[in-house]
Amino acid sequence: MQLNTLTSTRIAKNVRRVGRGGKRGKTSGRGTKGQKARAGHRIRPEIRDMIKKLPKRRGHGKNRARTVRIDRKPFASVNLTALEAHFAAGDTVTPRALMEKGLVRTLRATQGVKVLGTGSLSKKLTVSGCAVSTAAAKAIEAAGGEVSHV
Repeated sequence: MQLNTLTSTRIAKNVRRVGRGGKRGKTSGRGTKGQKARAGHRIRPEIRDMIKKLPKRRGHGKNRARTVRIDRKPFASVNLTALEAHFAAGDTVTPRALMEKGLVRTLRATQGVKVLGTGSLSKKLTVSGCAVSTAAAKAIEAAGGEVSHV
């Protein structure tokens, strides 16, 4: 076997290069003029124009901005009126006690409890293990209770 005796088993396919001179004139078989007659032409997809017209909204989701806090700890909120109704004087308010009384549904490791200052408090309560708003802390201390900050 010699190199000059080797033949290919594939069939050579002649791809006709249109618009390069030769026997085909005018539109060279492309049938039109303009963008569609040019080499490497590509018509812009219509859906892209529709997508570009849609407003870009910032916030949660696929278009999320860097300003959204992903490390924010969610709080279950409890008002002073609920503490007044469910706790006796001298009790200690903890997240577990709030869950047992039904004021907080679930307590995950990533979730905290925050006592808010809506309503009034007349009982002496000790709040521990919870985040407390400024107004709630003033109301609890005014009633004679104490707040141990988390």
